[in-house]
Amino acid sequence: MSYDFYHLIDTLSPAQQARLQEVREFLDAQVRPIINECWRREEFPMQIIPEMARLKLAGNPYRGYDCPGESWVFEGLLAQEMARVDCSVATFFGVHSGLAMGSIYLCGSEEQKQKWLPPMRRMEVLGAFGLTEPEHGSDVAQGLATSARRDGHQWILNGQKKWIGNATFADFTVIWARDDEDGEVKGFLVERDTPGFQATKMANKMALRVVQNAEIQLQDCRVPETHRLQNARSFKDTSRVLRMTRAGVAWLAVGCMAGAFDLTLDYVKEREQFGKPIGGYQLVQDRLAQMLSNLTSSQTLVYRLAQLQDEGRLSEDQASLAKLATTVKMRETVALARELLGGNGILLEHQVGRFVADAEAIYSYEGTRDINALIVGRSLTGMNAFT
Repeated sequence: MSYDFYHLIDTLSPAQQARLQEVREFLDAQVRPIINECWRREEFPMQIIPEMARLKLAGNPYRGYDCPGESWVFEGLLAQEMARVDCSVATFFGVHSGLAMGSIYLCGSEEQKQKWLPPMRRMEVLGAFGLTEPEHGSDVAQGLATSARRDGHQWILNGQKKWIGNATFADFTVIWARDDEDGEVKGFLVERDTPGFQATKMANKMALRVVQNAEIQLQDCRVPETHRLQNARSFKDTSRVLRMTRAGVAWLAVGCMAGAFDLTLDYVKEREQFGKPIGGYQLVQDRLAQMLSNLTSSQTLVYRLAQLQDEGRLSEDQASLAKLATTVKMRETVALARELLGGNGILLEHQVGRFVADAEAIYSYEGTRDINALIVGRSLTGMNAFT
């Protein structure tokens, strides 16, 4: 495969390679033919979820609770395959399997894990993750305004969330709110039909249009104590989830590059100008080499990141460096793809324009370039430059 120039997939076991091939075939046969129309209409193809469930994709790296404990290397290469076909489908999966399941896996009690994770693994129950707010994104650790007040065996939540993927149809959303009593951030599993919870679809996005982002209103929303994540006691616990999933976003950036590269390579082999395929011209080959360099260097970076994750040595600054570096290279790579397709690069039928647009969202979510740079800078100098 042209997008796996250093044969990283070959390092997987034969069984893992076979699973990845099955996923690749599913994506090419059932997602690729319909995704442009879904992107145009801002709709998620709900019909693909049963097949994703059949392939047992959710919760792969978790141990126990019907989850197989696959390696993070395998999980990363799986995310790459999804994003190679469509970044929105990969994002949907990352929200459900990473952010929502990960919140319960890392911050839930044993009873909560037993109750929620097995049906989420089977994708019978779908999750969302509500952290970002209309007025608080990069500063959400300090500025988070959604409140939680204890009232006997219940909690009363009030506030707003924004950009919450999957929330229009998810069975529950992990809502992060600040406890009025101690000022600490805590997590709550808020089911979709809970009175006082309202999720409204955000329309007219220019990127990740297939992802169903929502604005959430919480008005005197009552949640039982049994739905409070018992081991989420401060924003440090929220950060544990984000550290894990930020590495996954870096893999999505790699997949976005791989998708744009593959489409461009096919195009330049067939598109003729001045009597021959444009792939035979030096300037085109130079740009292809630059795209592949960006892709391959990013792949090897996140591959090592996944190894550190498998060893239990992944740090926040390592995840942030990967997210920063891969998304910067992603932006350059999809721009080169758009350039090589010329005017056809802005037509949806050629798909590259979809990757160019979707890259803008990946560049921003799970920490902007600047925020991740400050996390790395703090690690290097021991000095906090956030304010």
